[in-house]
Amino acid sequence: MATYFSIILVVVSAITGLVWLAYALFFAPKKVSAATVDSVNVNQIDADHEMPALVDFCKQMFPIFFGVMIFRSFIYEPFQIPSGSMFPTLLVGDFLLVEKFAYSLKEPVGRNEIVKTGEVKRGDVVVFKFPKDERIDYIKRVVGLPGETVYYRSKQIYIQEVCEANTPCPPRIAVDLKSEGRSNIEEHGAALSMFSETLGDVEHKILRSRKIEAASSYVVPQGHYFVMGDNRDNSADSRAWGFVPEENIVGKAVFIWISFEFERAEEDFIPTFIPTGIRFNRIGAIR
Repeated sequence: MATYFSIILVVVSAITGLVWLAYALFFAPKKVSAATVDSVNVNQIDADHEMPALVDFCKQMFPIFFGVMIFRSFIYEPFQIPSGSMFPTLLVGDFLLVEKFAYSLKEPVGRNEIVKTGEVKRGDVVVFKFPKDERIDYIKRVVGLPGETVYYRSKQIYIQEVCEANTPCPPRIAVDLKSEGRSNIEEHGAALSMFSETLGDVEHKILRSRKIEAASSYVVPQGHYFVMGDNRDNSADSRAWGFVPEENIVGKAVFIWISFEFERAEEDFIPTFIPTGIRFNRIGAIR
């Protein structure tokens, strides 16, 4: 849907701009020199050659469409959290701003890179096109960088950085993890524990269940990233479907601009998609 909206913005911006430009260049009445026509006659000429309604509409709307296209394609794009895979960092009903220029500038239709502007860092919360179906946007946290090996054992992350040629490989380093006790959030009737985790320079909270999980390791290919949800045992992420290609990354989630509560029961008269309240305390930067 986001891709279709980008295409629509480009098309309507082009159409309205071209209609306005064509009229201005080829169909607009010639301006009469102020030296030969007095102001009264000029006003009469302008009234006699009033701009057609379609052209006037295009003239008024082109700056709006073009401005939205530039803002959304290169600066910030809004994004809504649809599921609980990023609890407790992000909640269902959070509306985010995704910084499009954090890593690169891409043209809005084919998403081809125009210029690189930064590097993806461990701990970043990123929005990306789901590798298995690029029509869908996903949001997860970056855990493993290109060339690294990620080990996941007893719900603890270990990172082995890139092995340089002809040099001993660096040791696995456990990601810093501190227990925060039991969480008041439950998933499928099971209590979850909360931990404070530090990935790179980012300290954030994660949720874990007591479910047993087999040890596993993942070698991140060059040009790809290993991502995980903060709701570790209730997230479909790189452990399930693989790595995120760099070209699939849309941007970095940086700010919650509004957060709605949806607590209506199915039997309520008012539809469940209508918010029950606003969580003002959620508004702010994302870590």
